[in-house]
Amino acid sequence: MSEASPGPLAGIRVVEMGQLIAGPFCGQLLGDMGAEVAKIEPPGEGDPMRNWGQGGAPVTWRVIARNKYSVALDLRSKEGQDTARRLIGAADILIENFRPGTLERWGLDPKDLCAANPKLIVVRISGYGQTGPYAQRAGFGGIGEAMAGWRGIVGYPDLPPARMGVSIGDSLAATYGCLGALAALHRRNQTGRGQIIDTALYESVLQVMEGMIPEFQVSGWKRKRSGSTIPGVAPSNVYPCKDGEYLIGANQDAVFVRLCSAMGQPELAQDPRYATHLARSTRMEDLDAKIAVWTQTLTVAELEVAMIEAAVPAGRIYDAEDMLNDPHFTAREALVTVEDPVLGPTTMQGVFPKFSETPGAVRRAAPREVGQDTDEILRRWLGEPFAASDTVALDPETSR
Repeated sequence: MSEASPGPLAGIRVVEMGQLIAGPFCGQLLGDMGAEVAKIEPPGEGDPMRNWGQGGAPVTWRVIARNKYSVALDLRSKEGQDTARRLIGAADILIENFRPGTLERWGLDPKDLCAANPKLIVVRISGYGQTGPYAQRAGFGGIGEAMAGWRGIVGYPDLPPARMGVSIGDSLAATYGCLGALAALHRRNQTGRGQIIDTALYESVLQVMEGMIPEFQVSGWKRKRSGSTIPGVAPSNVYPCKDGEYLIGANQDAVFVRLCSAMGQPELAQDPRYATHLARSTRMEDLDAKIAVWTQTLTVAELEVAMIEAAVPAGRIYDAEDMLNDPHFTAREALVTVEDPVLGPTTMQGVFPKFSETPGAVRRAAPREVGQDTDEILRRWLGEPFAASDTVALDPETSR
């Protein structure tokens, strides 16, 4: 943790009202870049993310809540709503990921908040967006992944759709929410006025689905589950070695020539059945089988040396232990160790992206106690003490 790296968003104040992943990850991104993030939690147990994690310790909170201050407010009570309204009046950005209409029921309509604080930028993250026939439906990241086509093409064709081992839909929505906030800050610098950003989980996933829609609209092609490959892109797969597996991506023509030379089979690159991207796309299984015959004669280490020497994009399939032991992760500070008050020294992903002049940093460990920073934030932002009447539990049923 560093006080010497304030980050490019130093001086920006953020109120985070979200729970679970989408809203909080957006807050984490802004906080990593230097914004001061006041996270409003329901008194008592706080954000459910405090109890998430695998391996015997709920560590997810220690990552997603870093660089944040915990403020305990009951948003169902008039006192809590009034305090939240004043905090938002002193903020640059508000993040929320409740079901559409929840803020309005609490008397915190974003239009009213923006009228009272014209510079305010509101990032609203929900399953289906703030408008449209599905707006009021409950939605989580996995639902957005399914609706936007992601789940339908992940896995093998003879098995049900698979999923990634992380909540990619939530993380994409958070990232687009952050992107929108940064663009709105730029616009505010020109006009002095903020705006409301409507971010839907399913649309966030839809943005990364490449040519799926026009492929069908133009030619009637529907993408389907294709296992570890992408149809038409070859060779690009995971190949067996003597002692493991290795990923090779040599689908570009010049790279394929280099792969064939490394294999000791330069003639493959001249064979009209494999010489071009289009030709290889029609013989993917045959080509993968030829490459696998060669890779199985090598260990992972031997294959890695061959691919580096041939300048072929390739790499090991990493797990967490591999990352912790890899010198490149260390050299680039892709992983950092945080002095955590709960877990002690804890290694987690570092701040990204990297800035040459104003680097971000993990300046604060995640809050240990719910509401531990309430007094500090209210004094610094509002110049007033905390009202004990604000400490009533938030009804989780109102959340997205």
